[in-house]
Amino acid sequence: MNRKKLQKLTESLTKDCKHFNKFEVKCLISLFYNLVGDVTERQGVVVGLDRNAFRNILHVTFGMTDDMIMDRVFRGFDKDNDGCVSVSEWVYGLSVFLRGTLEEKMKYCFEVFDLNGDGFISKEEMVHMLKNSLLKQPSEEDPDEGIKDLVEITLKKMDHDHDGKLSFPDYEAAVREEALLLEAFGPCLPDPKSQKEFEAQVFKDPNEFGEV
Repeated sequence: MNRKKLQKLTESLTKDCKHFNKFEVKCLISLFYNLVGDVTERQGVVVGLDRNAFRNILHVTFGMTDDMIMDRVFRGFDKDNDGCVSVSEWVYGLSVFLRGTLEEKMKYCFEVFDLNGDGFISKEEMVHMLKNSLLKQPSEEDPDEGIKDLVEITLKKMDHDHDGKLSFPDYEAAVREEALLLEAFGPCLPDPKSQKEFEAQVFKDPNEFGEV
């Protein structure tokens, strides 16, 4: 990408991006094109990170291991559902993923956990996610029973209107009372350590190192 084009893209993304400054947006754009590789932008060809490349970043950089959650995070970034994360989706997605406000993170996590997109997290969805994210431990007990019990406890704590499923207002009220419930059904945000390392690595000021 030539300098003029990069500058134009940086300016347009910075304008709409609440949590990154111009320098940081530029760093993220450069990283994006490094990750995508040397793809020539042709008319009508979408340049982006496909599901596998994106999941690889989540796994290697942010230590995520749960396939279903990684898949959902990919869908959370891929707003237009075209099967790949474009440069603008990458910058806006990371803005919430790394530095979102509590409100933004709640919306993002709720979307990740609402597997069928109907606006509720159902008992079935909870069982499905918890089954995936809990470590498989060899024990005498039936693990499914343990998960069902956990779902009942979670519902008791979070289902404010007692309709047997979680709406966004239920989830929001529960998280405001107890912040740890933000990722109740699986880790879909970076932990502080990997977030710090990622930012330190990506947002390097070339002037600091005497590089031109």
